[in-house]
Amino acid sequence: MTNNWFASLPNFITIGRLVLTPATIILIVERQWSAAFVLFAVAGLSDALDGWLARTFSLQSELGAILDPIADKALIVSMYITLAIVDVLPAWLTIMVVFRDAMITGAVSLAWLMGLPMEVHPHFSSKATTAAQLALVGVILAAQAYGVHIPILNVTLVALVAALTVASACVYLWLWVQHMRL
Repeated sequence: MTNNWFASLPNFITIGRLVLTPATIILIVERQWSAAFVLFAVAGLSDALDGWLARTFSLQSELGAILDPIADKALIVSMYITLAIVDVLPAWLTIMVVFRDAMITGAVSLAWLMGLPMEVHPHFSSKATTAAQLALVGVILAAQAYGVHIPILNVTLVALVAALTVASACVYLWLWVQHMRL
């Protein structure tokens, strides 16, 4: 009984990431860049921490397997939309990021509705995409917060996020098409 709290720790950390997301949005909208950067960094680090705890101490759970990707997508999609709205991130890139996630969610939902549920495991391309997407948000927030603008880094990260977003969308679309052929 005394270790139940520890077994649930990764899930509590994931829930914390969900709670940090709207707080970060508010700070961005209010242009409180330093605080937004700090909360975003904490949210990003919490993703690494909950995964590490779950793997290291065998604390994986069904709830965690569902909550973690929801928290990741909530953070990424909301950051991209908010940063596009305040005009510090290209709208076209935001549309790509949101569309990819909507496409994947829609495809998995359609498979489920058709009685062909899919087990979705993160593909390497998806992990690389998520890392690049988070890095771009971090760089943009840091630039706004601390005035450190490195144009070549921004351009490179925007191009990388665009390329990886398209590549991972293609991978998941291919996997879905193959699954639906069963």
